[in-house]
Amino acid sequence: MIPLRDVIPSRTRPVVTVGLIAINIAVFIWELTMPPDARQAFITEYGLKSYAFWWPTVFTSMFIHGGLLHIASNLICLWIFGDNVEDQMGHGRFLVFYLLTGSTAALAQLVMGGSMLPMVGASGAIAGVMGAYLVMFPRSEVHVFVIINVVEMPAAVFLPLWFLMQLLAVVDKMNMSGYGATDVSVAFWAHIGGFVMGAIAVLVFRRPERAAVDWWDQAGRG
Repeated sequence: MIPLRDVIPSRTRPVVTVGLIAINIAVFIWELTMPPDARQAFITEYGLKSYAFWWPTVFTSMFIHGGLLHIASNLICLWIFGDNVEDQMGHGRFLVFYLLTGSTAALAQLVMGGSMLPMVGASGAIAGVMGAYLVMFPRSEVHVFVIINVVEMPAAVFLPLWFLMQLLAVVDKMNMSGYGATDVSVAFWAHIGGFVMGAIAVLVFRRPERAAVDWWDQAGRG
C-alpha cells in the first residue's frame, strides 16, 4: 500500500514540512556527490549506531537516507500527512514534535531492534506524524495505491493497517532471527515507537482551537 494524497487542504503554509523535505533532499543530493567510500563513511559517522552511541546522531540520522526509494517513500508520506498536522499544531510546535517523535523512534529501534548497521532515515519521525494524523483526522480519506488500483481509505482504516503491518514485520523478524537481531535492514521498531509516541504526544502539542471550523476566519487568515 502506497499513500498518494489525502483530501484535507491545509489552511496555513506548511513551512516546516516543506523545510524538512528540502533539508532531506539537500542532504541526499550531497550524498550523491560523494565517492562511494566517502558516502559510506558519512553514513557510518552520522547514522545512529548501537555499538557506538553518540547523542547527536539521534538527530543527524533523521536527515540521511540510503537510496532513492528510501527517501522518496519517506518524503511522500511527510508531504501527505505533515501539512495538516503542522496546520493544527503551529509551526514551532510541529518542529519540536517532529524531532521528539523522531528521537523517540530512533531510541526505540536502538533498544528493541539493534543492528550492526548504522540506522538512517526520517521514517520514525514521519511515523510519529502519521500517529498524530490518525488522532486528529480519523475521518479523512487517504488515496492509496494498492496493487494496480487507487482506492480511498479512511485514515482510521489505512493508518492502523499500516501500523499492524509494522507489528507483523517485527514478529516475523523475531521468529526468523530472534530478539535483537543484527540483520534487520528496516527499522520496524522505529516505526512502531514513532507512531505510538506521535499518537500520545499530539494530545499535548495540538492546539484545540485550530480544530474549530471557524478558526481560520477568526485568525484573520494569517
